[in-house]
Amino acid sequence: MVTMSHISSTPLKSGQILNLPRLICQIVGHSILGFLRSIGALSLFVGRATAHCFMPPFFPRLTLRQFIDIGYYSLPVVGMTALFTGMVLALQSYTGFTRFNAEGAVAGVVALSVTRELAPVLAGLMVAGRVGASIAAEIGTMRVTEQIDALVTLSVNPFKYLIAPRLIAGTLMLPLLVLIGDIIGIYGGYIVGVYNLGFSSGNYIEQTWDILERMDVISGLIKAAVFGFIVSAMGCYHGFNSGRGAQGVGTATTYAVVSASILILVFNYILTEVFFS
Repeated sequence: MVTMSHISSTPLKSGQILNLPRLICQIVGHSILGFLRSIGALSLFVGRATAHCFMPPFFPRLTLRQFIDIGYYSLPVVGMTALFTGMVLALQSYTGFTRFNAEGAVAGVVALSVTRELAPVLAGLMVAGRVGASIAAEIGTMRVTEQIDALVTLSVNPFKYLIAPRLIAGTLMLPLLVLIGDIIGIYGGYIVGVYNLGFSSGNYIEQTWDILERMDVISGLIKAAVFGFIVSAMGCYHGFNSGRGAQGVGTATTYAVVSASILILVFNYILTEVFFS
């Protein structure tokens, strides 16, 4: 029978205790260096890819195909998101403003919230989930199957053929999606305000036009262009540097969506601070 008297604890050696701070410093230093290395590699990749967007030769057919894949096929997702976001926002705003007898501000809050923040951010996140993952999976598969190496062998620059068309399409198409999302989101608030909450149709439209300014829409479109560039760049970067095998492609796809989503939220705050501070 084993009793507590038979159990002896093994104390740490003095050398291990003295080396513990050094071990912690090594772990922290290795993590910081790895993070800085990743930031440097990403910066070099994005800089090189951006430069190739403005240098010939160009591939207009590939760019047009990306316009359709990124813009047209993402329109239903962005439209549905904007519609129900505007409807929910109108309901929640009305519920809150009734406590202060300020129900008339619902139209203005919906318009400002959709154009400034919700339409560009939600559209960016939805496109990151759909397009960012698709780009990373497609380019990652080409990396695994050595199609990118074949392009290099045929003297075709992968940055020209694969990366630049996606960056151009993402940067140009997301503002168009957000502009359509602005209209649909405001219309969703109009539907709830007029047909559910009992607002006058003319007054609702008049209040929307009165409070909405040109800079509110422009700031959202500029955000959308930045978010589109981020989504395309993250998808291309992680797909281009994908590991071998199906697991490597899956990991690259996950990293592309997560990194793009985080950067969208970070740059949303930075751009908001620039435009409205």
